[in-house]
Amino acid sequence: MRITRRCFGHIPKMLDFYSQFNPSPLSIKQFIDFGLSACERKSFTFLRKELPVRLANIMQEIHLLPEHLLRMPSVGIVNNLYITSFEEIIHFEKLEISDTTLDKFCQALIKIRNRHADVVEVMAKGIIELKESHDVDAHMENNIQYFLDRFFMSRVSIRMLINQHTLLFGGVLNGHSRHVGCIDPSCDVISVIKDAYENARFLCDQYYLASPELVVKSHNDVECGNEIKIVYVPSHLYHILFELFKNSMRAVMEYYGDSDTYPPVEVTIVRGKEDICVKMSDRGGGIPRSYMDQLFKYMYSTAPQPSKSDAHTVPLAGYGYGLPLSRLYARYLHGDLVLLSCEGYGTDAVIYLKALSNEANELLPIFNKTSTKFYRTPLATADWSSSCGGGMATRQLNMGQSNGHRLPNGIGV
Repeated sequence: MRITRRCFGHIPKMLDFYSQFNPSPLSIKQFIDFGLSACERKSFTFLRKELPVRLANIMQEIHLLPEHLLRMPSVGIVNNLYITSFEEIIHFEKLEISDTTLDKFCQALIKIRNRHADVVEVMAKGIIELKESHDVDAHMENNIQYFLDRFFMSRVSIRMLINQHTLLFGGVLNGHSRHVGCIDPSCDVISVIKDAYENARFLCDQYYLASPELVVKSHNDVECGNEIKIVYVPSHLYHILFELFKNSMRAVMEYYGDSDTYPPVEVTIVRGKEDICVKMSDRGGGIPRSYMDQLFKYMYSTAPQPSKSDAHTVPLAGYGYGLPLSRLYARYLHGDLVLLSCEGYGTDAVIYLKALSNEANELLPIFNKTSTKFYRTPLATADWSSSCGGGMATRQLNMGQSNGHRLPNGIGV
């Protein structure tokens, strides 16, 4: 299957047209303010322009990927999904606004969201297909890492727009009366932490027949004594925390082996003037500093890939996308996810979230000359001795960093 198979007729011209425009990032405050007024016609008018722009910006980058990757069947499937969805959205470009049009648009968005539900897994399979059939050099890996960060961030943003519209106007409530679409104006951080912990603990108990306890501490430096609340998307925070809990639990259980007791996973929440920080600390043995750069790479995993024969058991690790995707969810609204590790002791994972809703703006990829140049520029020659090939010390530094090695006793990816 060639990736250009479905690109016929007017679609390439429309992609070229819409990719000339930059996406319009919104803040959480703008999402909330618009959701409270809830005008379906305004939402339709915005989305029928904004969604094609966001789709076109990332779809143009697909064609800049290494040729070997473009030939992979799973990548072709993903590309065809995007072309189909792009076609369906631009169908509404010039339609008269009526109740019938609005209803059809909402149904089209739900169909698109469902169609793209498995895109992460399908793209992951495309990368596996590439690794199994071709040697992947550093330049190709660098291109793929750059693209996947932008591709998945674009996907998060598109799903956010679709979810807001369909929850507000699609007649399907998400079960929370105070929510504005998928945003909770008063998200209880501790409640999300406990929910993510309990679900990760269930998996850990299934897999290891035991699990570490949870200790939660909080410090509100702005509203002393009050619970820490944030205007946020609870499902995004849950996703990040669930992945981190799985990783920490796996690290603790494997580091302590058959021990009768396991040290708890400690979570500290701090509210500052600019940031809300959530720090998760485990005593799972930590990670060597030489491995830290690998943790957020899509083409690297410390755990075996899910086996088709294990379809009925849910492992604590999978394709290796947990940490990279979690960091994207944090960065989507200008937060971040940082790992700090002490080898031989444990690892701290710190989630940074914007405390003020008007500062929590979407971070979106833009297709332009700079992004195009990235794919075509070879890796720069290193200008520090420890990064250059050839020396014995350098070869020793690089040993053990290939994809086939497992991180000893660290957070699983």
